[in-house]
Amino acid sequence: QVQLVESGGGLVQAGGSLRLSCAASGSIFSVGAMGWYRQAPGKQRELVATIISGGSTNYADSVKGRFTISGDNAKTTVYLQMNSLKPEDTAVYYCNINYRRPYSSRWSDYWGQGTQVTVSS
Repeated sequence: QVQLVESGGGLVQAGGSLRLSCAASGSIFSVGAMGWYRQAPGKQRELVATIISGGSTNYADSVKGRFTISGDNAKTTVYLQMNSLKPEDTAVYYCNINYRRPYSSRWSDYWGQGTQVTVSS
């Protein structure tokens, strides 16, 4: 079993900042990537930012220059620093991990429960 514990969501005024954290634990042998996705009401889930095991990062165009994704040395915790927040950033933010179990060659995805981010204008 894999567990993802997300924290850091909340209510903030436009222009403010929040920092999301996601800690992975459980039956994880290797992490391929971790990332954050978000889903606003009535919209599909979309990629926000990802970081792969080698440290390369990828961002949605809408958050480039405002959000920064980072990870710890153990590669089992990922952070999302969100600055200059806009009302359109309001969504439920989900943590994702792409990983391999011990003794398995198959890569799997696991999602967190989500944390609400609300940006008021």
